[in-house]
Amino acid sequence: MFNIISYDERIKNFDWSISEKELDYQPGNVINIGWYCSDRICELGKADKPALIWEGSQGQEKRYTYNELRLTSNGVGQFLRNLGIQPEDRVCLFMDKIPELYIGFLGVLKIGAIVQPLFSAFGDESLIVRLDNAQTTAIITQRKHAPKVMKIIDKMPYLKHIIIVDADPSKPLGERQVAFDMDNAVKPDNFEIHPTKAESPSVLHYTSGTTGQPKGVKHVHYSLISQYLTAKWVLDLKDSDIYWCTADPGWVTGTSYGIIGAFSNGVTQCVLDSGFSAENWYRFIEKHRISMWYSAPTAIRSLMKAGDEVIKKFDLSSLRHLASVGEPLNSEAVIWSEKVFGKAFLDTYWQTETGSIMISNYPGMKIKPGSMGKPFPGITATVLDADTYEPFDGPGRIGLIAIKPGWPSMMRTYWRNEETYNKKFRNGWYLPGDRSSIDPEGYFWFVGRDDDVINTGGHLVSPFEVESALLEHPAVAESAVVSKPDFVNMEVVKAFVTLKPGFVGSKDLDLEIMNFVRKKLSPLAMPQEIEFIDNLPKTRSGKIMRRILHAKEWGEEIGDTSTLEND
Repeated sequence: MFNIISYDERIKNFDWSISEKELDYQPGNVINIGWYCSDRICELGKADKPALIWEGSQGQEKRYTYNELRLTSNGVGQFLRNLGIQPEDRVCLFMDKIPELYIGFLGVLKIGAIVQPLFSAFGDESLIVRLDNAQTTAIITQRKHAPKVMKIIDKMPYLKHIIIVDADPSKPLGERQVAFDMDNAVKPDNFEIHPTKAESPSVLHYTSGTTGQPKGVKHVHYSLISQYLTAKWVLDLKDSDIYWCTADPGWVTGTSYGIIGAFSNGVTQCVLDSGFSAENWYRFIEKHRISMWYSAPTAIRSLMKAGDEVIKKFDLSSLRHLASVGEPLNSEAVIWSEKVFGKAFLDTYWQTETGSIMISNYPGMKIKPGSMGKPFPGITATVLDADTYEPFDGPGRIGLIAIKPGWPSMMRTYWRNEETYNKKFRNGWYLPGDRSSIDPEGYFWFVGRDDDVINTGGHLVSPFEVESALLEHPAVAESAVVSKPDFVNMEVVKAFVTLKPGFVGSKDLDLEIMNFVRKKLSPLAMPQEIEFIDNLPKTRSGKIMRRILHAKEWGEEIGDTSTLEND
């Protein structure tokens, strides 16, 4: 039995008070995400239940019960208070996917400070842009990442504390550095949680700017109302689940559903802190008996590339529900997962600014492979005419995805950038910046980013549609489609392709793939050029950075590349 018994029934007379009641929250009361994700679960009688099972790259393992999660996050909070960290001070988490990252997140929120998660792969230049914008007071990091901070410390007088979680006690610490041993620190049983309210700021996530500076997306503690219920209904989290969200908390999925959604629902969460390999991932699922798996299309395609034979080495029978996030999920991946796992990955659509899932496929609902699904109950979504910002009269037209503001986890602003924030709203709608169509049954079909849609000779071509067709060719492992300038048509389709093992790029293969797409779609959608490359540029969260490929084709500035996987 799924948590969302009937989508059609759930959308009738929906109100967010459903979530408030389940969380025993009344408007106007104190609401602190750190408390709800640890102390509250203990008060519900689950103090001894495993909360976090962490595995490192060398196979080392750490486990924390919900009571240990409560006490240890209290210890983080107490340590920060003793340093003089004040409510609404920004505290940056700059670590690998180690327990200190997950538990530290809750500890920062418990004292009313604002948590600022950043990918540990960031270099010093990427760091200073974000730390300077946030005027960060403290950063919690590891010895191996501290040199990046120290390199720019003279430029950051506001950064008072550099907290090293694995400092060697036998060696002197650098300027403004302080050691903190989370597991052996004082862990007060009775800890005064800062009385944050619904609109108290909680998380500051930085998005990658296509040009210029990254934007700091400000969220509040009331976002819990959305994150708790979407995790329960879309990810179908149950008390018995062993859950694995593969996202790094430097990315919003890793916090909204890798921390808040999971712990507020009281499930056991597993974290794997190591590089990708199909065998390693399958081994992890088998070892921990993962039942709910939330991952990204890029990872799923990488698993497809590794082949079906490797899957047969492992017992993956524990899996009962799979979901995907980060990019549109190609229909081929949905069909493949159903074939090899006996269940399909369900696509979910949302972004850093929305804070929680907006449009999704749901357990028990009819799945249309390649579709984004339908809006979450309580979310009013449509597509608008790009010229008038008015909804279309009927289905089938391609337009701008638009969401009616007011859901609990909607961003409250871009940090110190109200002007850009205001530009995200038109005619009473929030515009995520994506294009879609809606079919007669109300399913959304992703077309691409608003600035990714290719207008060739006056005809709109969906990069996603071309990529999906390319992936059906037996030689293609991954693809990214952008526009390139053309004198006659203004722009035409260009495809960047990585090949599966055993295939080599050639003019013959180039023509074969072009004709394959031409037959599947149309001459207009056929790539006019295919470039074979070894790897597509990706963020650490697995998103293909098409804007980099687009910028190179058009001779434009590449912009911020700080989230690149290999930057």
